[in-house]
Amino acid sequence: MKRLKCLLFIMFLIPGMLNVKAQEKKNLTLSDIYERPTFVYKRVRGMESMKDGDTYAAIEKGEFNVYSYKTGKKVKTLFNFGDLVLPGETDPLPVMNYTLSDDESKVLLMTDYNPIYRHSFTADYYVYDLATKELFPLSDGGSQRLATFSPDASKVAFMRDNNLFIKDLVTKEETQFTFDGLYNHIINGAPDWVYEEEFGFAQGFFWSPDNMKIAFYRFDESNVKEFQMEVFDNLYPDWYSFKYPKAGEDNSIVEVYVYDLSSKKTIKMDTGEETDIYIPRMKWTKDPDILAIQRLNRHQNHLEILAANASTGQTTVFYDETNPYYIDVTDNWTFLEDGKSFLMTSEADGYNHIYLYDLKGNMIKQLTYGNWDVTEVYGYDKKNNEVYFQAAKNSPVDRQIYAVNLKGKMRTVVDKVGTNDARFSNNFKYFINVNSSASQPPQYALYDSKGKMVKMLEDNAEFAERMKEYNLSEKTFFKISDSAFVMPDGTPVEIDAWQILPPDFDPQKKYPVLIYVYGGPGYQTVLNSWGNSDYDWLQLLAQHGIISVSINNRGSGAQGQEFKKMTYQQLGKYETEDMITLAKYMAKQPYVNADKIGIYGWSYGGYMATSGITKGADVISTAVAVAPVTNWRYYDNIYTERFMRTPEENPSGYDDNSPINFVDRIKGNYLLCHGSGDDNVHYQNAMELIKALVSANKQFDLMIYPNKNHGIYGNYGKGGECRIHLFTKINNFLFEHLLGE
Repeated sequence: MKRLKCLLFIMFLIPGMLNVKAQEKKNLTLSDIYERPTFVYKRVRGMESMKDGDTYAAIEKGEFNVYSYKTGKKVKTLFNFGDLVLPGETDPLPVMNYTLSDDESKVLLMTDYNPIYRHSFTADYYVYDLATKELFPLSDGGSQRLATFSPDASKVAFMRDNNLFIKDLVTKEETQFTFDGLYNHIINGAPDWVYEEEFGFAQGFFWSPDNMKIAFYRFDESNVKEFQMEVFDNLYPDWYSFKYPKAGEDNSIVEVYVYDLSSKKTIKMDTGEETDIYIPRMKWTKDPDILAIQRLNRHQNHLEILAANASTGQTTVFYDETNPYYIDVTDNWTFLEDGKSFLMTSEADGYNHIYLYDLKGNMIKQLTYGNWDVTEVYGYDKKNNEVYFQAAKNSPVDRQIYAVNLKGKMRTVVDKVGTNDARFSNNFKYFINVNSSASQPPQYALYDSKGKMVKMLEDNAEFAERMKEYNLSEKTFFKISDSAFVMPDGTPVEIDAWQILPPDFDPQKKYPVLIYVYGGPGYQTVLNSWGNSDYDWLQLLAQHGIISVSINNRGSGAQGQEFKKMTYQQLGKYETEDMITLAKYMAKQPYVNADKIGIYGWSYGGYMATSGITKGADVISTAVAVAPVTNWRYYDNIYTERFMRTPEENPSGYDDNSPINFVDRIKGNYLLCHGSGDDNVHYQNAMELIKALVSANKQFDLMIYPNKNHGIYGNYGKGGECRIHLFTKINNFLFEHLLGE
C-alpha cells in the first residue's frame, strides 16, 4: 500500500464532512471495552488439521467432528464430550483442552488448569481410547505437567514435582525415571523461569521418532539467586520465592540427557566444558539416534548446533553462526526427509532469510534474498519441496504469504493488502488465511496451497456493521522524515507512523496528543492490521478529544538487522530520542496544543514513557507508565544481556539509559501503576523509582494492585475487574492533565 509523506491535511476533509453524522453515533465506554463484547469480532477456532491434511477437527455442540477441507462437509464424529464420564460418575469431565495422538487413536483430555508463569501450568489429564471407549486418569499421584503421547500412542510422558514419568497405556504401569527434582533447585523436563520467559518454551522433554528414547533438559538452579514476592492474602502475608537471574547474575547450569526406555539408562549429552552458556532449543533429527542441540554463548552472538549421539552422548558441531550484535532464537529450523539437509533462518546477509544447509554445515543455497525480512516460517511441504513463509516484502507494515522451493524459486501465495497470517494443514494442501487491515476487521478464508480461495469462513461483516454504530475514527498511516531519524552511519531513514484523530476533528482547533509506545527490540506498533490490544481504548480517548499517535521507532523490526540492532548496548537511547522527536514533530502541527503532549506505555512501553517524561521533559508534559522497567540492572539476564551485555561490561549503557537516574528532570505529570505480584518486571522497579522520585522532591501519582501480575487483570473475588479500575484511573489522569486547563 502506497504511503503519503506528511500530507496530513488530506485527512482533515473527511472528518469535517462527517461531524453531523458522528454526533448521532454512540460513544464508547470502558464497560464496552472490558465488560461487554463490543469489540470482540468472530474468530475461526478449533479447525485443527487431522493427520491426513485433507480433513480437520472442530468442536461443535459438544461433538468432536471431522470435516473435509475441500467440501466443508462433515466426514465423521470421533466422540461426544457428553460421553466422557468416568466409571462411578454421572457428570462428564469438564474438559478444558485436548490433544490427539499422532495416529489419532487416543486423546489426552485436560482438566483443572492452574497457571504457573506465562506458558507453564499444572493440570489433571485423562486418556480416552477412541476404539475401546475406555476413559481413565493419566495418573493418581497428583496433578501433572506437559503430558505428551509417544509417537505410537502406546505411552504418555509427563512431569510432576520437577521429575519425569512415563505411563504405559497398555499395562497402566507408571515409571519414574528422574528422582532428583526439587523446587528451586533441580528441574527435570521443563525450563526455569528465565528460559520460559525469554526463550519462549515450557516443554523440556521430547520423544524420539522411534518411541524408544526421551531427550530432556535438566536445570540446576541451586546457585541462582531467589526473588521474593509478598502475597497479601492473610492476616500475616505469605512470601513466594522463585529463582530469577538478573543482569550479570548466575544462571542455571543446564544439561541435556537422553533416557533409553529399553535399557532404562540415562546418558548425558556432551554440550561442552563451558557451563555459562544457553541451550535454547533441541530437536530430534530424522535419525532416531541423533539429537540436535543448539548451543548459544552468554553474549548470544555465537550459535552452534550439535549433533548428539543419543546412545553415547558424543557430539559434533554441524552449524556455526556468529553475529556482531546478537542472534535471535527461533523455531525456524527444519530437518528434511532426506536425512541429509535442514532449513534455517538467519540474518547473515543483513536481513532475515531462509537458508538450506547440509548436515555437515555447508550452505547449499540461500533460498530467499532481498532488502526485506522473512517474519515467520510456516513449514516445509515435502511433496512439492516448498517452504511456506510470511514476509514484510511489500513494506515494513504489511505482511504477505509466499512459498519458495529448494532451488530458490519464489512465488506469491497471498498478496492481499494488510496483514496476512496462515495456518496450514498437515500436508500443506490447504491453509486458513487471516487477513486484516487498519480499516478491515479480520477475515478468515480457506485457501489451497496455490493461493486460490476455496471458501470464506468468516468475513466479520456483522462486526463491521456494528462498528458503524459507534463514533470511531480512522487510523491513518503516514511517514515522518526528520534529521534526527538517522542510522549510526548517518544514513537518513523515514519512520512509519499512524495517528487517530477525534471523530469530530476540526483543523482550526488545537488538540492534546498521546504518544502510544512499546518500543522494544524488533517490535512494531505500526502495522497495517486491525487494531491492537489498546485500539478500542485509543478510540475512546479520541471521542474525548485526544489525538493518539505511534511510530515504528529505530530498533523496531521488519526493516533489516542494522535498523533493529542499532540499539545494541544502548537499549532505550535511540527509542527515547525518537519519542522526543515525535513529540516535537506533533507540537509543530497547527492542530496540536504543544503544551499538552503525553505518552503512555506498558512494560517496555512503560519504560519508554518514563524515559520520555524525564529526558523529554521540555516537550512531554504527561506520562502514564504501567509495569515499567526503571533500571535495566533489575531485569532478567537473558533479555537484558542480549541487547546490553552485562552491567560489568557496559555500565554506562545501563546507567545512561535507565530513567530512574534522570527523575530530577521531570517537569510534568507522572502516573506510575504496577502489580505487586509481577513475576516479570518486578514491583521492585516501582519501589526503587519511588525512592528516587521522593529524593528528587518530584510529585507523582501512584496505583499499586496487590498480588496482580504483569497483566493486571481479574478481580479480588468480590467483583470489580482490575482493568476497569486501572483504565478509569488512567483516563481520569489523562483527562485532567491533557484536557484540563
